[in-house]
Amino acid sequence: MKKNRLAAPDAAALQQLLAQVASCTKDFLGYPVSKDFDYSPLLPFLQYPLNNLGDPFVPSTYGVGSREMEKEVVSFFANLFRAPENDWWGYVTNGGSEGNLYGLYLARELYPKGMVYYSDATHYSVQKNLHLLNMPGIIIRTLPNGEIDYDDLEHTISINRHLPVIMLANIGTTMTEARDDVKRIKDILRKLAIRHHYIHADGALSGSYSAFLAPRPAFDFADGADSIAISGHKFIGSPIPCGVVVAKKSNRDRIARSVAYIGSMDTTITGSRNGHSPLFLWYAIKSLGIAGLEERARHSLAVAAYAVERLNENGIAAWRNRDAITVVFPDPPAAVRQRWQLASENGWSHLVCMPNVSRQQVDAFIDALTPALAAV
Repeated sequence: MKKNRLAAPDAAALQQLLAQVASCTKDFLGYPVSKDFDYSPLLPFLQYPLNNLGDPFVPSTYGVGSREMEKEVVSFFANLFRAPENDWWGYVTNGGSEGNLYGLYLARELYPKGMVYYSDATHYSVQKNLHLLNMPGIIIRTLPNGEIDYDDLEHTISINRHLPVIMLANIGTTMTEARDDVKRIKDILRKLAIRHHYIHADGALSGSYSAFLAPRPAFDFADGADSIAISGHKFIGSPIPCGVVVAKKSNRDRIARSVAYIGSMDTTITGSRNGHSPLFLWYAIKSLGIAGLEERARHSLAVAAYAVERLNENGIAAWRNRDAITVVFPDPPAAVRQRWQLASENGWSHLVCMPNVSRQQVDAFIDALTPALAAV
């Protein structure tokens, strides 16, 4: 495709969109999206149709892709999530929703008669995924901080003890970033003698950095998870929405089938898969390393603590869960929500202190919020 082939009005429209995107990106604080990345060294790859079709760990007849980098990305997160040695597998997804779909899909294939349990703070994609997979589910109450109500969970499972349990654990809920305790859930299953069970951890935001916290939350394979999904465009950052799902290879083998046309295995949700996203994630983890990712987590946590303190100083009842980067406070006026692109639900809003958010940005937000509240 040759350059500069757009008609003048179309070129102007494109420039207008660029200016709009730049302006909107500058101020948003309400969504968990990192914007402090620079992938300019990867620009040459945009000239090529990178497609990681099929299983990343099985060669394909299509050679224009980034499968080797994708395998390194999956290996990195499998190690970070303490997956069982020689029994892990995964791939780079289009985002956390696809990762959740894959975890539930595996669970359904293992336990076709299983009942899915998830809290009422679970991401909206889960109910959609259950509908797509035709899986029954029961919604469990949450505690005031957004964490699952373990007593209600135990009671509800006990009523259905004849059914296999498929558990969707939230490792960072959408509004309050509450983490469900996977070890505690596993203990409940042991107590009720539920032998047939599967635990999928939705770690879209919090799962990406929970391994760097001390004490470490109970969220990964060593704590009892059978699969974990995270988003790549959130804590790490990517120009394209993406994610990673890690599961036990022994479970993946239950659904794998060979496809002669592509010379690979059909083990993922989509056939053709974006080959550029694995490059972004590979570049990020190689350039940042464990130390860099830990520093991003420390920065975000420090800014979140600062935001709570500043909001409280200004008479705003802000709070956050332990070791969370999401700060919750009562809904501000609509003009403030619109400017800063704040997500709201049931009278509450939040700001998410991603690695790119600074104390100065928090101060600017509070400087805009305080007079707006006074005028109400």
